[in-house]
Amino acid sequence: MNSYSSSWYPIEDIDQLDTPALVVYPERVKANIQAALDMIGDVARLRPHVKTNKSTEVIQMMLEMGIYQFKCATIAEAEMVALAGAKDILLAYQPVGPKAHRLLDLISHHSDVTFSCLVDHASTVQNLSELAQRKGIELSVYIDLNLGTNRTGIAPGQEAEALYEQVKETAGLRIQGFHAYDGHFRNPDFNERKKACDLAFAPVEAMAKSLKDKGYSDPEIIAGGTPTFTIHLQRENVICSPGTFVYWDAGYNQVLSEQPFEPAALVITRVISLPDKGLVTVDLGHKSIASENPLNNRVRFLNTDRVLEPVSQSEEHLVLKTDEDHEFKPGDVLYGVPFHICPTVALYERVRAIRDQHLAEEWWTKARDKKLNW
Repeated sequence: MNSYSSSWYPIEDIDQLDTPALVVYPERVKANIQAALDMIGDVARLRPHVKTNKSTEVIQMMLEMGIYQFKCATIAEAEMVALAGAKDILLAYQPVGPKAHRLLDLISHHSDVTFSCLVDHASTVQNLSELAQRKGIELSVYIDLNLGTNRTGIAPGQEAEALYEQVKETAGLRIQGFHAYDGHFRNPDFNERKKACDLAFAPVEAMAKSLKDKGYSDPEIIAGGTPTFTIHLQRENVICSPGTFVYWDAGYNQVLSEQPFEPAALVITRVISLPDKGLVTVDLGHKSIASENPLNNRVRFLNTDRVLEPVSQSEEHLVLKTDEDHEFKPGDVLYGVPFHICPTVALYERVRAIRDQHLAEEWWTKARDKKLNW
């Protein structure tokens, strides 16, 4: 289990930082990226998801460290990654409606970049084929597989094979392989998590073999996210796409003890009121930290030994219960590790880099926007 007990995080000129704020420690980000590279060994098998960081600075850091292929969830993220200089970008989403037109327009504008997307239905295949032919583009696609999340995708098996073969014969499209996300496997017991992951992935392997037996070339397989990264990296030729590892968070730190990543982004908040005995209010409301999890699973504070139990949260306030003999006073600073960093980042237009324990440059959370140009 990663330790939060060190003194890596204090900011010496903290009085100059307004709160709530999100800060990032670039050297720790770089160390997390290097750890992922060391784990997987072959950079060709790493396609990081950019949904966590959403910033040009992190993408450029990855590019400098040899990573060249990326995965994203929105058109804005895809454009941000292209503008950062990447040349291989997967939109891990099935584009429908205006999103399909936006993707094709983006591809037309960045002709030197290889873009791809997901499909899981014949009607989407037909629509994308027509749009791609109209644009004079050959669009790379992956079949999105449902491994139990029941969120998107098609179950691996005959129907998925048939869709693969349909894309193979469809003008304007180029089949690349399969995409299989299994982020619902989060058992803290690694062996149990691996058993569940292996069981769900077995039909994918069987389907790939079936296609090869039919004479098709080996389909590329992109599998997993952060929770199953340490499992899929053990599979030969499977490409892994973790995302949270760059910043890490308290949620994954709690359940993924085998992974070596360390927190690299913190929320900074200040005590703004002491409304009653044993109550401390900080400026960390719904607008400042991801609030989809239960109240007690939103932030872990580093710089206090006091028990701070969240009792209520509103748009601008988080009320914490503690001992009545506490010494907190208005203006006191708390450093917190978000329980879920990805949606927390999306709440901040800019984050502040911390270098040598001092405030440094701002990073624009560029892909937080729904649209950049396309």
